[in-house]
Amino acid sequence: MATITLSETTFSDTVEQSGIVLVDFWAAWCGPCRAFAPVFQAAAEEHPEIVFAKVDTEAEPALAGSLGIRSIPTLMIFRDGILVFAEPGARPAPALAKLIEAVQGLDMEAVRAEIAAREMAAEAV
Repeated sequence: MATITLSETTFSDTVEQSGIVLVDFWAAWCGPCRAFAPVFQAAAEEHPEIVFAKVDTEAEPALAGSLGIRSIPTLMIFRDGILVFAEPGARPAPALAKLIEAVQGLDMEAVRAEIAAREMAAEAV
């Protein structure tokens, strides 16, 4: 499956859907971003059941800023509308494959319960 391009108007609808969404924040001038691009594209082709999206931080500075993107490339992974991973840095193919496998194996009920517990603790303060 090809990657899709996200903008400020399409970002929320895309990452809030059910399933897994990987988002690569990049810029054309960024060497590590260019090195990671073929790895990201190959993973997209290997996993047609997953949405692979890209955000050009030069074209979408407000979106990148609102998400706290300070270094590129940055990879964010959402599952069922929940951010489960966000970290800067290019990854080699084996590391990206392990990350995808880990996200696929998440117990989302446990993730939701952990989020609810954190929210309750924050409200109690």
